[in-house]
Amino acid sequence: MSLTDLLVPTYAQMLRALSGWLEKAEKQVEGAEALLATRLAPDMFPLSTQVRFSCLQAYEAVHRLRGEDFPQIWHDLLEEGRRGGEAPGGLADAQARIRDTLSFLEELAPNALDAGADRAIVLELPDGRIFDMTGEQCARDWALPQFYFHLMTAYAILRSHGVELGKADYVAHAFAYLRPGTAAEK
Repeated sequence: MSLTDLLVPTYAQMLRALSGWLEKAEKQVEGAEALLATRLAPDMFPLSTQVRFSCLQAYEAVHRLRGEDFPQIWHDLLEEGRRGGEAPGGLADAQARIRDTLSFLEELAPNALDAGADRAIVLELPDGRIFDMTGEQCARDWALPQFYFHLMTAYAILRSHGVELGKADYVAHAFAYLRPGTAAEK
């Protein structure tokens, strides 16, 4: 499987799921906008940041694997995410960021990331740690885990504040593969 075939559909499917979770929150929770400022734990970023960092991870992987500088949108998402506690924005803002990221992913060529599999990737963290990886290692051991961390933290925040989400909401894209006649009766 190529890196493009792995990453792009994964990001797109799960960002669509995240958008659906936010829609459910808006329908199910009175004052849902306030959820954007909520956290799982005091030392964690709020929901607004988790949404933005989920989007940021998709941009970051694409640009790292293509050996490109990060675009302005990446810097904007990073700054918005860092300020998420003080300026969480609204659900419409969160949905717009998801839509923009999905549009970006949809515009990628079918092999957009494949040449980056053997690319030397240097990850420099703000605390001074530096990781040296290949593109394939970065995709597997950094990009996907970082993306899922922020995505699942958003899911957990929403669940912990009464949004009715279940596994079907998490893997809604998998229902495209459901064998006809095998769905459980309600």
